[in-house]
Parts: sequence; structure tokens; C-alpha cells
Amino acid sequence: MKKLLALIVALALCLGMVSAIAESTPVKVGVLVPVMTHGWVSGITYQAEAYAKELEAAGKIEYKLTTSSNAEEMTAQIDEAILWGAQVLVIAPQWTGMEVPVQNAIDQGLVVVAFDMDIDADGVLKVTGDNKSMGVAGAKFIVEKVGPEATVIALPVPTSGSVSELRMAGFNETIAEIAPKLNVIEYATKFTREDGLKDFADILAANPQIDAVYSLDDETSIGVLQAISDAGRTDIKAITGGGGCQEYFQLIEENKDIAVSSSLYSPLMIRDCFDVALAKLAGEEVEAVTVIPSQIVDASNVADYLDPSNTIY
Repeated sequence: MKKLLALIVALALCLGMVSAIAESTPVKVGVLVPVMTHGWVSGITYQAEAYAKELEAAGKIEYKLTTSSNAEEMTAQIDEAILWGAQVLVIAPQWTGMEVPVQNAIDQGLVVVAFDMDIDADGVLKVTGDNKSMGVAGAKFIVEKVGPEATVIALPVPTSGSVSELRMAGFNETIAEIAPKLNVIEYATKFTREDGLKDFADILAANPQIDAVYSLDDETSIGVLQAISDAGRTDIKAITGGGGCQEYFQLIEENKDIAVSSSLYSPLMIRDCFDVALAKLAGEEVEAVTVIPSQIVDASNVADYLDPSNTIY
């Protein structure tokens, strides 16, 4: 009897040790991100790797990061991650066509969290920002700075599809509510500083009086600010942006003549993909879609967002 009790105690201790080891074993995470080219997309890759390193150093995960330029490359990398033994995939595709490989991964038991992209697969989780709230925040900022009857140039980006549509909808709906007499003039541009500079130089020539600029993107705004400086214009008193660009944050801090702001739609949000995935794997209840609300960054709080180590975006 004593031998049996000793055997049971020993077995319990062994099971406890196995359980403790299992709990301390790092989760294998496949991180699939775009090739670092420029701007916001490069910021995604930078932040994903930075956070993966933090989690690995804390003993929470083991990760393997791969970059791709198209859906075909990412599909192959998903297969490689599965063969490696990944339990989680954090993916940030910038293209359509990921439905089949993502569904295959989920069907094999992996937790898959997509960043800022709708993927038609059963069980995929998503983390995204709130484009419409960016427009709401931008509208309120501009009216606060220049009043309800000013002349504002809005810079939609039709080629960006729903991103521009939602940001403009939030802006226009809010203006209709709080400043219906605001004179809003729209000019199409793109999400690059080069287009912001070139297009706004033409806009300045065509509009002798402008009070504010509703720009949807930080890099576009960098170009706009350069165009304003080159033209020596002093009539413009406020400009918005969107994203989370460190260079633009520096301009917010430095600019004294124009009230500069950015509505955050930051690559930092990809960090939430890791947190959501690990929570799901641990059996916690998570939302299918996690929406990160937009926040305004301006002169009052920009110091909180400056990251001297981030030279990417």
C-alpha cells in the first residue's frame, strides 16, 4: 500500500513538472509581413519584429519572421511556417488572395490574426484601426483651430479605396454637424510626400486664401508643409495627417506657425495581433475583430509618441 501511495505521489509530481514545462514552453509564432519598402508598410514590419523580439526575450514566444512582396510569396511562407511547427500566425498581407492558405492554416489548428486586412476565412481574427474615426478627429481639430466658417482644402486619395472613403466620410459627416458653413474644397492626391508637394503647389497657386488642410496621411502632409514653406504662405493655420510617422511627429513638435496634428493609424497596432493571438491560444475569449480607436497627436502630446530608435517610419 505504501509503495502504491509513493507511486501515486511520484506520478503526480511528474505530471506537475510536465505541466509546468508545458506552460513555460514558448509559443511558436510565424510572423509574415511585407517587404520593407517605404512609409507605413515598412513601419508594420519594423514594429512586428520589434515586438516579437520583446516577447521572445521574455520567454513567451519563439518566432520566425519572413517578408514577402505578393500573395504567392506569403502563401509559400505560410506553408513553411506550418512545417516549422507554428502554433500562431501573425500576418499583414497587403494584397488579396490569401483566403485559401489562411483557411488551410486555421483548419490545421493554428491561430491566425490578420492585421488591417479582411480575409474571407472561417476563424481568422483581425486587428485594425478605425478609419472613420480619423476623419471625425480631423474635422474637430480643424474647426477648433480655424473656426466654423473657414476655407479648408481636403485631400482625398481615391486610389486607396475604402481607406479614403471612410476617412472622408468621418470628416464630412462631422463637418455637416458642427460646422455646416465651412467651405471645403476637395483635390485628389496620393499617400506620398512627393504627391503632397507637387499637388499642393498647384493648389496654392489656384487658391489665394486657405485656412486649413484636411490631409488623410502623414507623408502627404510632409509634402504639403514643404509646399507651403516653399511658397512662403502664412494664411494656413492648421493641417491634419494620419498614420504615425516619426518624421511628421518631429514637424508637429517643431512647427510654431501652423497647428499640426496626426490621427493615429499606427503600425504599432500590429503588436495587438500578438496579444490577441496569445490570448486566444490560452483559451481566453477574444473578439473576431479588434478595432483600435484613433487618437489625435498634436503639440500637446507628441513627446509621448517620439521614438528616436525608429528611423523606419
